[in-house]
Amino acid sequence: MERDSAIYVAGHRGLVGSALRRVLERQGFIRIVTRTRSELDLADASAVRAFFERERPRYVFLAAAKVGGILANDTYPADFIRENLAIQTNVIDAAFRAGVDRLLFLGSSCIYPRLCPQPIREEYLLTGPLEPTNRPYAVAKIAGIEMCSAYNRQYGARYLAAMPTNLYGPNDNFDLQTSHVLPALIRKVAEAKAAGARQIAVWGTGAPRRELLYSDDLAEACVFLMNLPESRFGALLEGLPLVNIGAGADLTIRELAQIVCAVLEFDGDLAFDASRPDGAPQKLLDVSRMQALGWQAKTGLADGVRLTYEWAVASGRIQRAG
Repeated sequence: MERDSAIYVAGHRGLVGSALRRVLERQGFIRIVTRTRSELDLADASAVRAFFERERPRYVFLAAAKVGGILANDTYPADFIRENLAIQTNVIDAAFRAGVDRLLFLGSSCIYPRLCPQPIREEYLLTGPLEPTNRPYAVAKIAGIEMCSAYNRQYGARYLAAMPTNLYGPNDNFDLQTSHVLPALIRKVAEAKAAGARQIAVWGTGAPRRELLYSDDLAEACVFLMNLPESRFGALLEGLPLVNIGAGADLTIRELAQIVCAVLEFDGDLAFDASRPDGAPQKLLDVSRMQALGWQAKTGLADGVRLTYEWAVASGRIQRAG
């Protein structure tokens, strides 16, 4: 990507989009195109098409999505499939009509079967049943991958789908009703310590394993992919245009909670609520394709938790633990 090319980051205020914007700016890209939801409703096909015809970006990072944790996905399944299908369909089609050179579609590791062999390779897509609690969201993301593949095959587009593992970082969601596990744990531990409580509740048994990746590491991986020489970028589009992005290691929810407690210096107890859903037992991505290209994550989990906590306090999302 040339430093002065127009680059559209869809969803620039979210966890992934804001990280993409930070990384692009750090690397010297000077024409980053953004729109808030009030300025451009990505679910409005005519508005999206008019935007692309007017701005004519050369590169697109499609990070806009409706996202949430187990509770949100299980409570609002229709919202998750409807909104995500609309957003990605409108953006991908408008990008093609406007002649975008390259597009990177951001998905989620929940696209893979619930009981996948571990670590999960890209070719395991569509080889088994999905996790029921987030199936509508996963189906929408699978449709996005297939849409990229179909436009590549039929029209010669250059669209790649990146599947990140569980993400966290600045601009994460700390609402306990809709957040993912790590921001929820950070908030619970911070509030318990500030209140002088001696225990926090953790959903599930604590046994499921999760891989976590700091959002700026993901953003650097995405920019790395979009900057690949044509031959190497084209090779990723052969067959299924899909590449996993992850940290390469996982840990249990119990171990994750213990790390959060250590970073925030909380010495209370963890109470696991086995009546709450665990979700998939394990979701560790095989990241050998990214490693072979020369990229790997660099932010350790404890450092990432500390950075995320400090951002959440500074932005007023949570109170300082004391």
